[in-house]
Formats: sequence, structure tokens, C-alpha cells
Amino acid sequence: MQVSIVNNLAEVDSLQWNQLITDNNPFCKHEFLNALELHNCVGKQFGWIPRHIIVTENNQLIGAAILYEKYNNYGEFVFDHVWHNAYETHGLNYYPKLTCAIPYTPASGVRFLSSADNQKRVFPALLDTIYKICEKINASSFHCLFPNDSEFKWMKSQKLFIRNDCQFHWINQNYVTFDDFLANLKQKKRKNIRQERSKIQKLGVNIRQLDGNTATQIDWQNFSNFYSQTFLEKSGTPTLNLDFFKSIAKTMPEQILLFLADVDGQCVAGSLMFKSDTHLYGRHWGCCEQIDYLHFEVCYYQGIEYAIKHKLKVFEPGAQGEHKVARGFIPTLTKSTHWIKDQGFKQPIKDFCQMERQHIKKYMQQVNTHNPYKQS
Repeated sequence: MQVSIVNNLAEVDSLQWNQLITDNNPFCKHEFLNALELHNCVGKQFGWIPRHIIVTENNQLIGAAILYEKYNNYGEFVFDHVWHNAYETHGLNYYPKLTCAIPYTPASGVRFLSSADNQKRVFPALLDTIYKICEKINASSFHCLFPNDSEFKWMKSQKLFIRNDCQFHWINQNYVTFDDFLANLKQKKRKNIRQERSKIQKLGVNIRQLDGNTATQIDWQNFSNFYSQTFLEKSGTPTLNLDFFKSIAKTMPEQILLFLADVDGQCVAGSLMFKSDTHLYGRHWGCCEQIDYLHFEVCYYQGIEYAIKHKLKVFEPGAQGEHKVARGFIPTLTKSTHWIKDQGFKQPIKDFCQMERQHIKKYMQQVNTHNPYKQS
């Protein structure tokens, strides 16, 4: 068993990499991660430097870690500003750190790649290598964000600190139609959704559902413009670009969904989603014209309809957004694991994580008092 570090995912065989991914998760696939690197969506300029670990045996890839050397927390969605500030207050450097995550993507999935029968060998080798890299580059910490359940349980057994947060996910209760879903909601919520959808229809908005095969160059140009405008309006950084969108449309077309809204023949808004074998993931939205309720239609209701039609179990529409609850999305616990090198910070950060978990638990209980579904 040989362990090595690659700074360029193109050096790794895509078929062998993808064979280690569970649920056909789109964000963990070689095509997605490699496109980020090829089209300069990650790198020094954004503080996401690839440091992927690969484990081979007899020239066959048997394990890997999706890993980045980080110099900020932009695009992580697990916020550690407080930790950074505490280090600076004590005259210590918090960066660099190592982060096992999908850049700009708060969606759960595999982070330590391995077949089930090799996990007992591969997982310790990956974590040991991560600790060695931290020592070599003088990194303050290691963070694994939104891992799958088996990885989370194993990392917890290795005494990594646990952090929780809350997202809002839609769960498919074996619905056959959108009306079946609505029938499960309380009357007021059901009425509001119907009114919102009706208003969009009366405005003559036409929604086009496309994938990587059917979306045209103009469609991707329009969406790329929407994406960039959204970030610039919020003083953010639009790290993705047109070449990236066109690349993944070509290499993984069946896993991409592009919903575009037209008014009088002009494309005015769009949302980009991805799908695995069981999940739908809402990722990005943008518009050039503000239309009431259009965001809900393009980002939520179209996705719910699609998930019902294609029998997907879960729809994850992205981070944050309590307004999603009234539209059928329920509070869902998210998880991350963390290792701190400095002995003096271990206990304070462990205490912080414990208090935070209690806060998230209470928050979810409070939000659940507004559950939109009928009492069973």
C-alpha cells in the first residue's frame, strides 16, 4: 500500500477515482473536481490549494482524500472566524489549515474515498498522512466538512471534535405528484404555495428544464452572467466561471439540471442543480430582473417536482434560509469533524463545539414548532 500527494487531479485515473464514490455523488466525481482545477476556480488566488491524498496498491487506486491547503474559510460554509480571531489574539497563525471538503459546496458526501472492505486500512493511512502534512507545513488544524455517515462515525471514534449546524432539506414521502406533497401540508402553507405558483404563471413566465446535453452555449452564458451578478451584488467573489460550467455540462451532462426562466422570450433568471442516485442538490441562482416569487419557483418548486417525478429521496437546496420551512423543507442536522494541533487550544475549542451543538439542538427544536406538515 503506497500513499502519495497529488496537486493536480488530472494525474489520477478518473475511472478508478469514480469507482470509490458512493451514491454517484456529483461533487465528489473526478469530472467536477478536475474542472475546478482546470478552469482556475481553485488555487492560490482563492485560497484553495489542492493537496489530494491517494492510496494505491498494485497500481490500483484503493483510497483517496479530497483535500485542500487553505488560507481562508471562504466557500466552506462551516465558519471558524472565532477560532481564527482567537489565534491572532494570542499571536499565533491559524492559516494554513487543511480542509477535506468540496469547494463552495455545503452538501454532504464522501470525503475519504475507499471501498467498504478497505476502509479499516485506508482511513487510518489517510488521517495519518494528513497529520504529517499539518506538521510539515505548520498547519494549525484539519477540518472535514459534511462527510458521509461512515466517515463521520470513524472520525468521531478517532476523537476529532464534532461541530453541528442546521440546513433545511425536503424529504420525499413516496409522493406521486406535486399535489400529493401539497396534501401533506397544513392548509395555510398549501394555499400560500399555490398562490405563489399561480402568480408566476399569470405573469407568463416560462420555465425551461435543461441538462448538460440540452443547454446551449447561450443558456450557459446567461446563467454564468446571473451567477456572477448574484455574487457581485452581495460583495462576494464569483469563483466559478463560464468555462467551468461548460466543462461539467460536457463531462457529466446527466447529473446537471439547469432551470431557466423566460419572460417575453428573454431569459431573466436561472438555477443550477445537481443530482446523485438518491439526492437532488440546489446550488446556484441568479437573475437580471426581480420578479416576486420567481426565486421560490425556480429554486424550490421546480426541484421538488423533479425529485418526485424521478423518485429522488432528498432535496438539499443549499445552506441557510428559514423561509424554506414554509415551503416544505425541514430542519436537518449537518456535521463536520475537526482536529486542532495546538495543545493550548484543544480544550477551549472542544468546549466551544459542545456549546455550539447544544445551541443548534435548541434552534432546531424551535424551528420545528413551525413544521409545515400536518400532524401524523
